[in-house]
Amino acid sequence: MEGVFARRCVPPAQRSPRRLAFLPLALLAACASASPPADRASTAAAQEARFRPTGAFGAYLAGRFASAESDTEAAARFFASALAADPANPELLQRSFAAELADGRDALPLAWRILESQPQALMPNLVVLAADVRAGRFDLAETRARALPREGAGQLLQPLLLAWAQAGRAAWEQALAGLRPLAEGPRFRAVYALHAGLIADLADLPREAERWFRAAEAEGSPSLRAAELIARFASREGRPSDAARILGSAIAGSEEAALAEARLARAPDRRPVASAADGMAEALYSLAAPLRQQEASEFALLLLRIALLMRPDFPPAKLLIADILEADRRFEAASALLMAVDRASPYAPLARIRLASLLDRQDRTSEALALLDALAAEEGRPEPLARKGDILRTRSRFREAIEAYDAAIARLGQPERRHWVLYYARGIAHERAKDWPRAEADFLRALDLSPEQPYVLNYLGYSWADQGRELARARRMLERAVELRPHDGHIVDSLGWVHFRQGDYRGAVRWLERAVELLPRDPVINDHLGDAYWAVGRHIEARFQWQRALALGPEPEEISKIEAKLRNGVVLPPAAVAAERAAPAPR
Repeated sequence: MEGVFARRCVPPAQRSPRRLAFLPLALLAACASASPPADRASTAAAQEARFRPTGAFGAYLAGRFASAESDTEAAARFFASALAADPANPELLQRSFAAELADGRDALPLAWRILESQPQALMPNLVVLAADVRAGRFDLAETRARALPREGAGQLLQPLLLAWAQAGRAAWEQALAGLRPLAEGPRFRAVYALHAGLIADLADLPREAERWFRAAEAEGSPSLRAAELIARFASREGRPSDAARILGSAIAGSEEAALAEARLARAPDRRPVASAADGMAEALYSLAAPLRQQEASEFALLLLRIALLMRPDFPPAKLLIADILEADRRFEAASALLMAVDRASPYAPLARIRLASLLDRQDRTSEALALLDALAAEEGRPEPLARKGDILRTRSRFREAIEAYDAAIARLGQPERRHWVLYYARGIAHERAKDWPRAEADFLRALDLSPEQPYVLNYLGYSWADQGRELARARRMLERAVELRPHDGHIVDSLGWVHFRQGDYRGAVRWLERAVELLPRDPVINDHLGDAYWAVGRHIEARFQWQRALALGPEPEEISKIEAKLRNGVVLPPAAVAAERAAPAPR
């Protein structure tokens, strides 16, 4: 499922040689920080205990602060208090409505109040429409959907909600007639075609449904949810190979999504969208998912809350809301939502593996590991063990992490391209456990599976450069990594460092200055630049960079080394060796 696999980098204290930070965020999910940030809800609660606002203005300011902190629960309470003190204030009414909805509360009474003066307001209309749908009043839902504004988000939503309202009263041809030209038009064709297929399927028009599903698939790689909807139809129509192909294409880039593949493949042959209410929830989700990817999380959250009003048991929406809450550091609220995902759902393993990551971020690591062990036993797949390895590695329990990765890799069968990330992760654990031969073997295996991975090229190339080995090969690898990620300061630094290790000090200065421009507050990069400045005779600037590196908090074992350089400078190799090393690397 798109957009839900948001995931964490490695804490600075564990970045030696600080390439850990580049495990791809979409694939190696949920690496917990050794010092997790505080849950925003608990932080706001502590602040509230110290500050008791009085009157509408005080509650309004407190609500604004809570909103800025993404604490929807506190924001809803404060704005409700402010509105009670000043019930005619339109801004308070708007803010209270948005906070109530974002927090999953009953915002319907406030929606009606807003519509009295702003009948075209999108979100209040959607909340009222959801109430009509929940009560089966599809005639009223159709009237309201028809009147929705066709601008902004309403441009995409209005035709979909109107079609589903018509489907709700079994006006199938009318519903499809409205979507057909849009599904063949220039914008949002995949979304309109998908929903036309869902409506045709619900109307028992399998040939038309198949036509639209094929059209949606032809628009490009579908999301996991869209692939599931299309694949479930293909399976019911007796085309299991097509179903497997469609699901496989959506799974290919994501280890987490692969965890859902087995359950999706064996899901009962029934419609995943079984009613017009389900379809309307899908329409809202269809817009919210890309909005989340585009960092429009606040608007996406409101749409998803309305989707749950129409379809309370909607796992993809719950997962995406949990993703938004987690990004806002509301770990307890996100955990509660993930716990509420039906254990029978195909998305339950995704919810549980993400829940384990959230538990670890709350320093409940033993609970997280127990949950992953149970999931690994139930599902028989590598992903829970890989996540266990991630958690153990980021907790500096490298030997245990290696055992978890070993067990995950043992479950792979024939490794595929997407499995490079497992070997990369295990290689990092081996390197941190001071077992370089096995680490090197894993990095090379990762490159065998996926040769153009810039993070593997960087980690291995930097490690070789730091060891003074394979310098020509390391330089070629790092030059390619920089081509692939030209604005990544760590990778640019690695290229500068291999130039330094080859004795090309002027080249090192050029690349390391660029790295400092990209990441000015990294102690390792500043330290490297200091070395390069010293090598070209710029001693005052070198000492400035080393002092800056100390001020930026280097790893403990580096402090004495930097202090020694401040006293004595850098001992460089003999000129002849340096000149030999400076020879151009073979291409």
